[in-house]
Amino acid sequence: MIVWLNGTHGAGKTTTSALVQQLIPDSRVFDAEKVGETLMDIKPGLPATDNFQHWPPWRSLVVETARRVLDYAGGTLVMPMTVLVEQHWREISSGLAQHAIPVRHFVLHADQDALRGRIAGDTVLGPNSPFRLQYLEPYAEAARTWLHAEAEVVDTTHLTPAQAAQQIAEAVKS
Repeated sequence: MIVWLNGTHGAGKTTTSALVQQLIPDSRVFDAEKVGETLMDIKPGLPATDNFQHWPPWRSLVVETARRVLDYAGGTLVMPMTVLVEQHWREISSGLAQHAIPVRHFVLHADQDALRGRIAGDTVLGPNSPFRLQYLEPYAEAARTWLHAEAEVVDTTHLTPAQAAQQIAEAVKS
C-alpha cells in the first residue's frame, strides 16, 4: 500500500511522513522528489522546465520505483510529495492501480495565513522562500477544482505534525 501525503509546500508533509512511518508497522518513507533530483542530474540536461514533474519520465519512474520497492520489501510506502497538476496525479495513480497497488491519498491542508506563517519561519529553505510562496495559489486552485475531492483532507492549520500523523495512521489502520 501507498500512503501519499499531498499538499503545498509548508503544509508539513516531510515532517508528518516521518511520524506516520513510525506509527504504521512495516512502512518506509519514499520521497519521490529524489527521483526528480536524479533526473535533474542528467548531463546534458533534459528539456528545460520549471518543475521536474512536467517530465514524463518522472511520473513513470515514481510508479515503477514504488512498485519495485513494494515488490522487494512489501509493507507500506509513505510518500510525501506535492502533486498539483491533475493530469500528473491521474497518470501516477492509474499507473499504481495497473499494478494493483492501493493508494490512500491524503492532503495536508492549512489555511493561507497558517501557510504563510510557516513559510516565513521556514528553517529549511529559509524565511519567505520564493519557491514555497510560488505554490500557494496553484495549491489553492487545485484544492478548489479537483485535489480535495480526490483525497482525504487533513486540516493541519491547528494540528501539530504528531496530531496529523496520528489522524492519518488511524485512518489507514481502520
